[in-house]
Amino acid sequence: MMIPQEILEKIDKNRQRYVEELLGFLRIPSVSTYTRHAQDVRKAAEWVLHHLKRLGLPAQLHETGGHPVVTARSPFQPDLPTLLIYGHYDVQPPEPMEEWITPPFSPSIRDGCVYARGATDDKGQFFTYLKAIEAVLAVTSRLPINVKVLVEGEEEIGSPNLEGFLKRHRTDLKADAVAVSDGSQFSRGVPAITYGLRGLSYFQIDLQGPRIDVHSGSFGGVTANPAQALAQVLAQMKNPDGTVAIPGFYESVVPLEAWERQELAALSFDEGGLKAYLGVDELPGEPGYTVLERKSARPTLDVNGIWGGFQGEGAKTIIPAKAGAKVSMRLVPNQSPSVISALFKQYVESLTPPGVRVTVTELHRAEPVLVSRDCTGIRAAARAIEIGFGKTPVFIREGGSIPIVNVLKEVLEIDSILLMGWGSPDDGPHSPNERLFLEDFHRGVRSAAALLYALAP
Repeated sequence: MMIPQEILEKIDKNRQRYVEELLGFLRIPSVSTYTRHAQDVRKAAEWVLHHLKRLGLPAQLHETGGHPVVTARSPFQPDLPTLLIYGHYDVQPPEPMEEWITPPFSPSIRDGCVYARGATDDKGQFFTYLKAIEAVLAVTSRLPINVKVLVEGEEEIGSPNLEGFLKRHRTDLKADAVAVSDGSQFSRGVPAITYGLRGLSYFQIDLQGPRIDVHSGSFGGVTANPAQALAQVLAQMKNPDGTVAIPGFYESVVPLEAWERQELAALSFDEGGLKAYLGVDELPGEPGYTVLERKSARPTLDVNGIWGGFQGEGAKTIIPAKAGAKVSMRLVPNQSPSVISALFKQYVESLTPPGVRVTVTELHRAEPVLVSRDCTGIRAAARAIEIGFGKTPVFIREGGSIPIVNVLKEVLEIDSILLMGWGSPDDGPHSPNERLFLEDFHRGVRSAAALLYALAP
């Protein structure tokens, strides 16, 4: 079903008001990881709840073991498909504060963008769906399909309470497709549908040497040094050619198919622009694969942080008692996080030299995702984006992980996962000066409204 032109005109007419309302949402410092912001997180949940009720949708705030979940649903219409809209109202911490040009929770509009924490991840993108619903109801008084809304406040801390919530409310949240807009276009002005996500295995390595820091002059040569042992372990995580050295790591990897490589090669990918954005001269990685293939569809291993020993000004001659690191691996189909976890722990233990004790702790995991591009929902999403952006979307695989996607897929048994990012790749989610182009926000509202009609029979 095609979206009535009157709805698109209504969206165009109200675009400035939509932005002003978004600014109010962005002013709430809903940083879920900080306990000092617990009331702000609740305030954001109540803001969403109030907005949903203003649209005329029965909405409810649900308590969890952490931050609240907000749900809503349109009046049920038999024989029509149901779309579940997922979003999150919590945001990442804004630090380092000194790198923000304007305060992170005082939204600023400049250069055609709104700058604020949460602008693109995920308040701005989620809010497009609320404005789309508003526009449709203002013109027609009923939605062309059944709609359910699920908004959480713990996505940025791993959604610890959402899986249990979904299991308890499985029947209420049953749907034919789920829309997730928590990503980006392929490049500025090139809209995309993501059909693959890499999974994640994230670990902390802790090495313990002597019971306390000791004098390196008195004990050097007789005491194992945890910092040096850690360096040895981490150095052996990769082979000289950049591949991961863990035995068995690549055993279950599903190779990229020929048609995927052809489609990726056909995309207009600016390697020079990526170098400039990163401020680097080279883009090294696994031999035999293009930068775009390595960036989105091949498994990786990265050290995310290292600590241990004296790091203050001047000198302090010690052998540290402890050292540690965070290590993450991005996984592709059919790499299982549980299998990779066992391989990683075994490998680290085998590399750890005598004289130090090692503890390997798994912090996060997410299964890789691959969605069929031939399902009804994906085809509808493509038609909707073409209306909203005026361009046919490209199909991409994303290098990052969205753990909630797997939870939605497995717990609610929804296979039609519509991953449509309205933002630009350089919007800077999780970084200082996070932004969202206002034109992308507007196109997202148009696309979200068109999706409701594209899914209708």
